[in-house]
Amino acid sequence: MQKNSKRNNSSRVSDIELNSVDAEKEKKDSQNNFFELLPLELSLQVFSQLDMRSLCRASMTCKSWNYTIIDNDSLWEPHCLAVRAVCKREIDDDLKSGYSWRDTLLRNYQKSKVKLEWLSGRYSNICSPISLPENIMYPMDAETWGEILEAELKRYVEKSQADLITLRV
Repeated sequence: MQKNSKRNNSSRVSDIELNSVDAEKEKKDSQNNFFELLPLELSLQVFSQLDMRSLCRASMTCKSWNYTIIDNDSLWEPHCLAVRAVCKREIDDDLKSGYSWRDTLLRNYQKSKVKLEWLSGRYSNICSPISLPENIMYPMDAETWGEILEAELKRYVEKSQADLITLRV
């Protein structure tokens, strides 16, 4: 009987120690993830101040941040609207098709970077396909290539006019 009593006492002590360890771990986890203590509106306000790269990195921090960031389309809207400055037609078409702001951004972000470089004239002096860097190629539709060609023609006309003015002077 006495032996059994010792087992019960030692089992209670180990239960108390485990509970204490669990409580300490939970306390530490909640200190590390203070966002769980905040109301959702405040968490969203903090996340809304992040740039796109930081928002993506924050979504990889932990599951609760990932769910909060991915499930709230309003966090992605401003970033998508910034991309819309370059890819207006593409963004508008995706939104009309029912894509979320986040999905629309994911579908058009890389395209907007490549398209912006083409439209800005970064590749105007390329004479052959061999001299095209690989990272600038991205599948684009005929309308997008039409926009790029229009921008190239406009640059060419402006340059030709400037050259004529220089020759006359």
